[in-house]
Amino acid sequence: MPDDDPEVLGELLVRVTRRQRRRWLHALAPWDLSPHHVRALRVVTERDGTRLSDLAEALRIAPRSATEVADALQARGLVERTPDPTDRRAVVLTPTEQGRRVQAEIAAARAADNRDLFARLDPGDRATLARILRVLAD
Repeated sequence: MPDDDPEVLGELLVRVTRRQRRRWLHALAPWDLSPHHVRALRVVTERDGTRLSDLAEALRIAPRSATEVADALQARGLVERTPDPTDRRAVVLTPTEQGRRVQAEIAAARAADNRDLFARLDPGDRATLARILRVLAD
């Protein structure tokens, strides 16, 4: 099959995605956090006070699952729960200092890993890849 065959392209895209996921899991090993927990921590640290329902929406998961993720992050000392000042029935998640530090460390590790991965491509190829991925993402 020629390289531009849709089946070949699809398989290559899957291979690259799997490789990137393995790299990401390896990069996360020092913190013993899943990618799901890392995404949740990022959401909580980017917003100042995140309701569980907003976390569920941001992660595209069920509210019950958001509660489980919040429980795991709280057990690790990365977030804390407080009553929502505008609705006492609701809970707001806020990052702890440790949570902010861990999030910053993970972001730096991910950025370094991405720089390493994409350093294989020259700047023109990176720009072309970005353009192509944007088209496919839309």
